[in-house]
Amino acid sequence: MSTYTSKLPGLNNALYLTDGGLESTLIFQEGVDLPCFAAFDLLKDEAGTEILRSYFKRYVEIARERKVGVILESPTWRANPDWAAKLGYDTDALADANRRAIGLLLEIRQACQGWSLPMIISGNLGPRGDGYRVGDAMTVAQARNYHAEQIKVFAETDADMVCALTMNYVEEAIGIVLAARDVGIPVVISFTLETDGRLPSGQMLADAIQQTDAATEDYAHYFMINCAHPTHFAETLEVAGGWRERIGGIRANASKRSHAELDNSTTLDDGDPEELGEQYRELRRLLPKANVLGGCCGTDHRHVESIFAACA
Repeated sequence: MSTYTSKLPGLNNALYLTDGGLESTLIFQEGVDLPCFAAFDLLKDEAGTEILRSYFKRYVEIARERKVGVILESPTWRANPDWAAKLGYDTDALADANRRAIGLLLEIRQACQGWSLPMIISGNLGPRGDGYRVGDAMTVAQARNYHAEQIKVFAETDADMVCALTMNYVEEAIGIVLAARDVGIPVVISFTLETDGRLPSGQMLADAIQQTDAATEDYAHYFMINCAHPTHFAETLEVAGGWRERIGGIRANASKRSHAELDNSTTLDDGDPEELGEQYRELRRLLPKANVLGGCCGTDHRHVESIFAACA
């Protein structure tokens, strides 16, 4: 495991840039075919790897221009057994894909030697099922066991941390935190929210964060919000409490559409990048510890540039 963890967000007040909506950018803007929304499948050949390399280098350049740290999330949101099986991956091939994803980001970091700002490599996990609905929920023990192998693979590489995006119910989040603790790698949990500011399970965000911390002895490095528009959850953040200080990052959608509307959409709603930047600035008034800023569905480099123009 990497020794770069002393530079992780949350240990200082500096801003960190992360990318936008990888899958929506590749599918809708670059015309890349991503069966099952699985960007990791591009790593199977050099042409696909180059698509990912170019995508991440674009964000590294924005971070260089803005003079902020950067977190590179591996393109492995779908690289778990259930989704990989749909694409014909067995256990060994899936583990190799996860390792190659980290290797690509390490290659990009190596090419930036001499750059004084932090460049964090994060092994990315997604939900076992659909990111927008709970479906067949696992128990904490089941989630811990299910995600353990992917986390173990990341921990055996030079990844600095792991990050679970689009968590929609708390038991899966707790299981992931415990699996990360089992192998001693830092972990970040990012919950997705509906238009009412609640998790798809119906739970309040504050309760989900507090329940996760209580069940894991506060092991999560910090929490994030992703795959929801700021107008969906800004009011939720008005609820006072120490739980807000546990939120260290935001990766919002460009679109104000609900998850159901996004799921059925055949076009990209990329919203208004400048407006999104202003909304992030207001969110940071409510979330003083949120120093990791990026995007999710419908966002690209334009949105991230606008976010940092408004917040940096």
